[in-house]
Amino acid sequence: MAQERDDAFWMGKAIAQAEKAAARGEVPIGAVIVRDGKIIARGHNLREGKQDPAAHAELIAIRRAAKKTTNWRLLGATLYVTLEPCLMCMGAILLARVEKVVFGCYDPKGGAAGSLYDLSDDRRLNHRVTLVPRVREGECAALLSNFFADLRRKKKQ
Repeated sequence: MAQERDDAFWMGKAIAQAEKAAARGEVPIGAVIVRDGKIIARGHNLREGKQDPAAHAELIAIRRAAKKTTNWRLLGATLYVTLEPCLMCMGAILLARVEKVVFGCYDPKGGAAGSLYDLSDDRRLNHRVTLVPRVREGECAALLSNFFADLRRKKKQ
């Protein structure tokens, strides 16, 4: 009997994507999209490398999932991301009809899934998304704080 994989397991895959971003000098945010017990897309921040303000982990993963499934509607999919999605990413999540978003840590300066805004259950919109926050929160927060601490250290040198 196959072991059922839980949110913590899939968040580990998103953390691995965040580590890839950090290795490239990008803010360490990673995402994976899972449907039917399989990863259908991965993404990590590429804003610096692409010089693209929209190259967020979530958007990259959503675009890849839509291409792979040949359908922009990601019905039945769960997005795992290490940081609470921003307004732009929550907009894309809703437009793509993602069913559930699981995230690691809140983003008090830019989050749109509970911190500054909560677009997940806005009755004025035609889609709702279930949120599961704080999955492996400590690890996700440490990736970000360590990354920015290293940046500050490098600037001082």
